[in-house]
Amino acid sequence: MKTDIHPDYHDVTIACSCGNTFTTRSAMGKDHFNIEVCSECHPFYTGKQKIVDSTGRVDKFNQKFGNMFKRG
Repeated sequence: MKTDIHPDYHDVTIACSCGNTFTTRSAMGKDHFNIEVCSECHPFYTGKQKIVDSTGRVDKFNQKFGNMFKRG
């Protein structure tokens, strides 16, 4: 095998704009990385996700196919 071909794999501290920080490993050249959204503040993970429907498409779909996809 060839030597010295692998990138430097080291710990990187990730800081979210919500204040959450965590450590992961990466080959990225930085030791600290800032992100805007993480699993602590993203609406999908927090359960506060809202469907924006300005044209009534969701209501029209539910009227047409409402009972077909409900789980029992």
